[in-house]
Amino acid sequence: MNERKKIAVAGATGRLGRHLVHVLEERGHEVVPISRSLGVDVVTGEGLAEALAGVETVIDAASHPTADEEPATEFFVASTRNLQELGAQAGVQQIVVVSIIGIDDFSAGFLAAKKIHEQEMLRGPIPVRILRAAQFHEFVEPLVGWASRENGVAYLPNMRTQLVAARTVAETLVDLATDASSTPTRNGSRIPEIAGPRAERLVDVAGLLAARRGESVRFEAVTNPADPDGPLYEQGGLLPGPDATLAGPTYADWLESEA
Repeated sequence: MNERKKIAVAGATGRLGRHLVHVLEERGHEVVPISRSLGVDVVTGEGLAEALAGVETVIDAASHPTADEEPATEFFVASTRNLQELGAQAGVQQIVVVSIIGIDDFSAGFLAAKKIHEQEMLRGPIPVRILRAAQFHEFVEPLVGWASRENGVAYLPNMRTQLVAARTVAETLVDLATDASSTPTRNGSRIPEIAGPRAERLVDVAGLLAARRGESVRFEAVTNPADPDGPLYEQGGLLPGPDATLAGPTYADWLESEA
């Protein structure tokens, strides 16, 4: 059995964070959940020093709730500064960060903010291990909810992705956080990736969700001409590289299990 560790989870109540807490507890580790709803704010630093006392590892799954580049960037810069500075003072030995596949090529929006998140983390005093993940299965539902609709047609971004379950990503992050043989990420080094078993179009998986709900809606993929990264979304910029870990379930199987 692995040695019991005291591990903090930033963003512990989010889509990924709640799975991280469950996996860590199932494996016998002591979990320190960090979120604003629990009285700890990674952006302002409120309660963070106290929460990090005695913590060996932080898994950073905290995220900004909107895709707007500027506020997301401000969030990641502030949260990174606090986790690195207060973590170093508390004796934290490593930070494990979840990021997004393909962000090196993107120039705008949330993906550009995540690229800055990685860069800021790597500048800090605490060693960092980064895992880049594909979009989560849980990502589809809110996107469908935000889609503009007209005459029974819902319009979604023309996007190819290789969706992965948040639980699967959580298990991989915990493996990374508790593997003493894994080496810290360095600037310029290859960052491991995890994605689902197959590439899919967003409109196709949205159709599966609608069918499961019994909704009669047709989805169409559209391109935003004002988005400089539009071609990347369409041409596979979010798809994993050849060395990525591919892990199930597929979106269809996950949707069936969630019913």
